[in-house]
Amino acid sequence: MGLTMKEKKVVTREVSKRYKKARKGEKRLILDEFVSLTGYNRSYAARILRKEPKMANNLTKKRRLKRRIYGEEVFLALKKIWSVSDFICGKRLQLFLPELTSRLERFGEIKIEDEVRGKLLVISPATIDRLLACERRKIQLKGRSTTKPGTLLKNQVPIRTFSDWDEKKPGFVEIDLVSHDGGNPKGDFIQTLDVTDVFSCWTETKAVKNKAQRWVFEALKEEGERFPFPILGIDSDNGSEFINNHLLRFCQNEKITFTRSRAYRKNDNCFVEQKNYSVVRRAVGYLRHDTDEELQVLNELYNHLRLYTNFFQPTMKLIEKERVGSRVKKKYDQAKTPYQRVMLSGDVPEKNKKKLKMEYATLNPAELKRKVTMLQNKLIKLATLKQQLKRQRQEEDKDFEYISDEATNPHFEYIFT
Repeated sequence: MGLTMKEKKVVTREVSKRYKKARKGEKRLILDEFVSLTGYNRSYAARILRKEPKMANNLTKKRRLKRRIYGEEVFLALKKIWSVSDFICGKRLQLFLPELTSRLERFGEIKIEDEVRGKLLVISPATIDRLLACERRKIQLKGRSTTKPGTLLKNQVPIRTFSDWDEKKPGFVEIDLVSHDGGNPKGDFIQTLDVTDVFSCWTETKAVKNKAQRWVFEALKEEGERFPFPILGIDSDNGSEFINNHLLRFCQNEKITFTRSRAYRKNDNCFVEQKNYSVVRRAVGYLRHDTDEELQVLNELYNHLRLYTNFFQPTMKLIEKERVGSRVKKKYDQAKTPYQRVMLSGDVPEKNKKKLKMEYATLNPAELKRKVTMLQNKLIKLATLKQQLKRQRQEEDKDFEYISDEATNPHFEYIFT
């Protein structure tokens, strides 16, 4: 019966002491004896006897620990910055990290040492995602479509084609409505009008009380005035809230190209559809909102959210897509905020750029994030309180119906004390 591994290690440790001190001829005899005892290959036996003094101190091999470059201080600073940036991925955060760090320091939101700052400036996107993986898992709702087709003017509004739009310059926007019905499409409820520029990803949102053409049209004109460049083209879905005489006449008078998507093809409006989730749903959620107070809070929230999204949320745009067999390879540009894309465009007037730059200098992303969070909590409380009152009324109505049934039933007798 052969030796166990533990016994072989003990024998190796003892024999190596003699082997190391022996002459050449003696080493051959010791090696023969050692090979016959342990059953090792001769060359392997000679090698471990030569290296045994190092192995003798550690009978169990220890894993070499790699020196940690990004320690606890880097992690805490990165976590703070990541939370202010709304928990975006490493590829979007990494390029904007130097700018965001300096801005937070200037407003006194964060204090970091020079060594930590230097590491944050060279950290890679993969390392950011790895350091924040556990935190991301801690913070890890589908809606339904409420679009009703407007067929009356569809023939007068052309389907969007590549020849209609120049998507390499700002001003061509996609529009859509996001419903806040809470899973119950009955009655009137608040809608959010989402307007997104294709080139810069600049997004404006405004809540309206329902899908009436009047409110949607007024909101669209108001949002158009907020853009830092003139609107050149509008592309919508086939809903009657957009395909109507008000919007068609407005676009004709203002020399705006008005197009629509193909029916049942959401990807035709992919830019605004993506913002429906990343901006509206992430900020507001899927609860039902249908009161004037909720409408006011929503629009107050959007006033802060537009600044936070357009100035401090980097986006990555798809620039190339290639199919290789069954796989599709996608290539994206460098992450930039909508503000940065507007400032780099040669089609935006310098007067508008100067105004944007002055506004950007006054903005504190952490303060904007706090205001948005406060209004989000207020909105949730209003919706929750409304639901509680609704359930309470339903229970009272049921009790009233039960008492009424008993009062008209001759088999029941009541004793009042």
